[in-house]
Amino acid sequence: MKKLVFDYEMKLTFSSPVTDHRFQLRCIPATGPRQQVIDVEVKLTPDVELETTIDSFDSVVMTGFIPEPHEVFNYSVTGIAFVDNAHIKKEIYKPLYRFDSALTIPGPCIEAMIDLCGRQLAGLPDEATPIQRASEVMDEVYKAFVYTPGSTTIRTTAEQALAQRQGVCQDYAHVMLSVCRHVGLTARYIAGLLGGEGATHAWVEVYQDGRWIGLDPTHNRLVDDNYITIAHGRDYRDCMLDIGIFSGYNVEQTQWVNASVHEQIA
Repeated sequence: MKKLVFDYEMKLTFSSPVTDHRFQLRCIPATGPRQQVIDVEVKLTPDVELETTIDSFDSVVMTGFIPEPHEVFNYSVTGIAFVDNAHIKKEIYKPLYRFDSALTIPGPCIEAMIDLCGRQLAGLPDEATPIQRASEVMDEVYKAFVYTPGSTTIRTTAEQALAQRQGVCQDYAHVMLSVCRHVGLTARYIAGLLGGEGATHAWVEVYQDGRWIGLDPTHNRLVDDNYITIAHGRDYRDCMLDIGIFSGYNVEQTQWVNASVHEQIA
């Protein structure tokens, strides 16, 4: 187990004042099967009253409305997470993670990787675990990509990313999800925090013996106690940390993000 102190901040600057700003945030790491989260504090600018609910994926969802003109929207989340991958609690099996989602539908490039991974998995012993099988897929995804910031967007599909063989953590995760789901593995998308990244991170969890076990295709390794989960879902679209609409004329947005995670040793 590790005691991790986290601090995540997002600042959105508008080129001219906006009004009627409605937003939805999924930025709070919640207590779950592999972590306990305490001392969470959320700060927003402009200050606004929030409505908090839990969505169908167990994510903490905060919604708010800012009618007044403003040129900056800023929020920060701080807290402490006790992460323990050695004692992950069991979760009920959900079949929806076996099937394609909007951003993971295979095309020719993904199908070629599914065939490649399928041949490799056929050579594994019959008693190979889902995680051992998923590790083979992860290795192929890792080798297929060059990590290239700015080469994709939040709308890029797994097929598009693999076709150009470059992307960021979201793309690695989407490709791995797509392949896993087509070689018989149940897999879901994770949005979270990892020390040293400077921003949010994304990885994959695979279902094995009643528990979700994390694999990080961007770094080609199993997830350990340095990772903090924020949200999970079928793909990125279920885990968007912030989304909103507003009114304004010819407005351009500039986003700044910073994430910090460090271990606190008592």
